Amino acid sequence: MNSQSITMQLIQVLERTVSPDKDELLSAKNFLEQAAEGNLPEFLKALSDILVNTTNSPVARMAGGLQLKNHLTSKDEAVTLQYQQRWHSFPENIREYIKKNILAALGTENTRPSCAAQCVAYVAVTELPNNGWGILIQTLVSKVVSESSNEMDREAALEAIGYICQDITNGVLEDQSNQILTAIIHGMRKQEPSNHVRLAATTALLNSLEFTRANFEKDVERNYIMEVVCEATQSSDSQVCVAALQCLVKIMSLYYQYMEPYMPQALFPITLEAMKSDNDQIALQGIEFWSNVSDEEIDLAIENQEAIDAGRAPTRVSKHYARGALQFLTPVLIEKLTKQDECDDEDTWSPSKAASVCLMLLATCCEDEIVPHVFPFIKDNIESPNWHFRDAAVMTFGSILGGVETSTLKTLVEQAMPTLIRLMYDQSVVVRDTTAWTFGRICDIIPEAAINKNFLQPLLECFIQSLKAEPRVAANVCWAFIGLSDAAYDAAEANQGQTPETYCLSPYFEYIINQLLETTRRDDGNQANLRAAAYEALMDMIKNSPLDCYAVVQRTTVEILRRLNQVLSMESHIVSHSDRHQFNDLQSLLCATLQSVLRKVREDDAPQISDAIMTALLTMFSSSSGKSGGVQEDAFLAVSTLVELLGMKFVKYMDAFKPFLYMGLKNHEEYQVCCAAVGLTGDISRALKQLMLPYCDDIMGLLLGNLSEPALHRSVKPQILSAFGDMALSIGGAFLKYLNAVLEMLHTASQVEVDPSNFDMLEYFHELRESVLEAYTGIIQGLKGVEQTPNPDVYHLEPHLGEIIMFIKRIAITGDNSDSMVASAAGFIGDLCTAFGARVLPLVDDVTITQFIAEGKRSKTCRTKSLCHWAAKEIKKLRDHQIISQ
Repeated sequence: MNSQSITMQLIQVLERTVSPDKDELLSAKNFLEQAAEGNLPEFLKALSDILVNTTNSPVARMAGGLQLKNHLTSKDEAVTLQYQQRWHSFPENIREYIKKNILAALGTENTRPSCAAQCVAYVAVTELPNNGWGILIQTLVSKVVSESSNEMDREAALEAIGYICQDITNGVLEDQSNQILTAIIHGMRKQEPSNHVRLAATTALLNSLEFTRANFEKDVERNYIMEVVCEATQSSDSQVCVAALQCLVKIMSLYYQYMEPYMPQALFPITLEAMKSDNDQIALQGIEFWSNVSDEEIDLAIENQEAIDAGRAPTRVSKHYARGALQFLTPVLIEKLTKQDECDDEDTWSPSKAASVCLMLLATCCEDEIVPHVFPFIKDNIESPNWHFRDAAVMTFGSILGGVETSTLKTLVEQAMPTLIRLMYDQSVVVRDTTAWTFGRICDIIPEAAINKNFLQPLLECFIQSLKAEPRVAANVCWAFIGLSDAAYDAAEANQGQTPETYCLSPYFEYIINQLLETTRRDDGNQANLRAAAYEALMDMIKNSPLDCYAVVQRTTVEILRRLNQVLSMESHIVSHSDRHQFNDLQSLLCATLQSVLRKVREDDAPQISDAIMTALLTMFSSSSGKSGGVQEDAFLAVSTLVELLGMKFVKYMDAFKPFLYMGLKNHEEYQVCCAAVGLTGDISRALKQLMLPYCDDIMGLLLGNLSEPALHRSVKPQILSAFGDMALSIGGAFLKYLNAVLEMLHTASQVEVDPSNFDMLEYFHELRESVLEAYTGIIQGLKGVEQTPNPDVYHLEPHLGEIIMFIKRIAITGDNSDSMVASAAGFIGDLCTAFGARVLPLVDDVTITQFIAEGKRSKTCRTKSLCHWAAKEIKKLRDHQIISQ
């Protein structure tokens, strides 16, 4: 078959990718997959030929472009990286051929959005970071600004620029930001006749705002950008208007400090007008703008307070835009709250919901100043005959609670309580839902008002009745129960760390638990996340139970276990994917509830129920549902609670349980499961102590293997290092056989460096360092033993002390350490001193170490302070001993 007939066949297949016939669709899919597997570079080359040829049908060109794009990028970052590496492995002549075709295809399509623009962008995202495709940006800019370019040329080039800006690695395009901005602003101008071009340009600006910082720092350039964006917000085309408002929202977050000249004349009137719009998308952006302003000013207030506490000037200051605009914003936001829809879908974001969030942020930002602007509306409308206004008044009240000062708030809430309790019986489901949500906020923010003896009984009565109401109302009541139980427990009298004898919910406790258990069994429990909310409320009530409610805790434990066994027996009846999903969710919820009740079970009672619990959990692991990541993770956490309760007695289950533990440790694909299994391994080690020895070889082999596994998610690795410490602490001298391998891993981990500007990696870096310290601490304590005279086993660590101390010094020099990191380092230094005595003094009696410990002694955290004092004392003891010896 010649190349022309192959291309014709490919075109026919591509046209079948939109066929309504399922068989045709499947055969087209199979053909395309086989073609890609056979010779991918040639396949992509053929697709680029189809895309660039204007005589082909629009369907074939679009399908060809999409196929090409899907072999260049993926929603999964790891897959995208593989595709990018694969692209670089193609012969250069093929890459150049494809690039030439997709660039030539720009502006030749008559369908939107442009498939060629997407193909250009994803090749660019792959090539530009490696200094490839040097002419691309200049070519795209020329297509936009050239007088000979038509509408489709300009639009497609701007779409490509937008896609590139959205996905390109930080820093790659900064040198070309001026050129890019020139093209974008050219396309956004009000003189541009095509709204399609203006929209593509405005979207591209939205995607490029992060790396145009240098342009925003220059007054002239910033003024021009702001002028063009503000003009675009006035476009008669609502899509352009929305995109321009989105730009203003993002500009306010990124460049707050430069916005003062534009606020009174432009930003305030534009966004206020947008908020009032009947077009929901425009109104949402106007509201979002002021939510962002409030968010930014809340952060600035925190920064300012931190600067005052540290005795320095803040680097940025608030311009208090939200306070200045408060009187104009609140009436518009309240008016939006009255426009709620009775059948509003939970997942649909509406101006009414956005207005509630904006009011919350304004209240946090402006505090008591918001009260006079909203309270007249609340007072006049909370009992309005129109449900829209009743609901808006309750929503306004609930929204401002988080920002108002406690003394003002207490008075307002106590005055409102009788009315709010009445509204829980309102005819409107929307009003009851909002009132239940407001009670959740009250229980969370001003709990003393909720447990006030004047209101507690009528409040509980309306809550219990509302558990039988519509799912959305009942779910909010469950959330309120969580706040209520926390408040009751916190208010109960008890010695520090002790469980109180009784609390204000004790007389009602059993009835509440029974009603929550009943709610979890509602037929409509899947709606509004009700079943999960009821189980969470149940867990919280149990967690916060006082001693006089223990009999109910025991009965609840038996009931949860009965339900777990009942659910497990139903597995054979599952037929659909949906049933399987619900079945797994229910098992996870029951496991989580089981953990909660087990934490309250007394140690003496544990052996009576542990066999039944472990049998159920082992059945779960053995079943096909036990292969589900979520179920496995929750089941491991339930086992962990049982281990904590039983201690060394857990050993009786180890032989039956170990295959499932090992299965979890090997589960690299579902890293949360692996993480739970590693955490459980540490718990079992601490509980079993020397009884762990028969299982150590297998477990250590798996843990060390995991550290060398490149596919394993990085978040598991710190947990593994901590588990080494638990293992060493448990088995003492028997750990020597693993010592060298573990120390090598710890040394490698201690050398890791990350980009300090990457917040996620920085967090991982700190976690990794802390886990290295935990491992070293477990090893030294395990090898040293508990006797006054250290076990000689500990001296196997001596050749490694130099590099370990260097690691601690790097931690000290880096600074910005958490209290727990400082505490771990100080504790380890103290352990070194007690284990090695004078031999370690030259290493620890060092200005970097002593200064680090001295700073830790000033910590506000008791544990950190006391460990730093102890470490300093141990160093001083060695120093004094040396002086006496001399």
